[in-house]
Amino acid sequence: MAYIDLVSEVHKATKRDYLGRVNEASKAECAKIAKQYGFDYWDGERKFGYGGYRYDGRWKPVAQKIADYYQLKPEQRVLDVGCGMAHLLYELTQVVPGLEVHGIDISQYALAHAKEEIRDSLKYGQAQDIPFGDDEFDLVISLATLHNLKIFDLKKAVQEIERVSKKNSYIMVESFRNDEEEVNMLYWQITCASYFAVDEWEWLYKQWGYTGDYSFIFFE
Repeated sequence: MAYIDLVSEVHKATKRDYLGRVNEASKAECAKIAKQYGFDYWDGERKFGYGGYRYDGRWKPVAQKIADYYQLKPEQRVLDVGCGMAHLLYELTQVVPGLEVHGIDISQYALAHAKEEIRDSLKYGQAQDIPFGDDEFDLVISLATLHNLKIFDLKKAVQEIERVSKKNSYIMVESFRNDEEEVNMLYWQITCASYFAVDEWEWLYKQWGYTGDYSFIFFE
């Protein structure tokens, strides 16, 4: 199990007004709507989620980093748990032609509006019950997804990722290293169900037998 940051450059590219977020509307009402993971979450107002999730190529550098780090090759199989609209999976097919990609998500809206070129490789599925067999994938990734699960489902999801991976896996979740980042995270998030500091996440991964790689994004 190793810490490797492959994602934070995308996260840091967005500027966030933490106080504005918590003061502009009822966080409870926004969270209720966001957790439906429908139009409002993806393409509605920013207070409900992404505020418009459009393909703009921002995930290509991340895809290249993932491909280089895991030395991905044509005909290998990659699964994205919580793939959303699958922009990252699409970019992986561009940087590694011939790569076989699959994605699961609980958002029917995201799946219906996913990148058209790989839409047939996506399907509904829960992280805590991945609809694939043991050791099916050369790499399993899950970015900014598992923190949305309550701890009993989180444990199942981590162990499911371990189960379907032949060897390599990579999980990225939201976390914090100090009081300021914790408060900023609480101000900003609307779907998170598991709030843990970095050392707590690392402890949980070890307790649950996770052997893959991991990283975090922080609200600085």
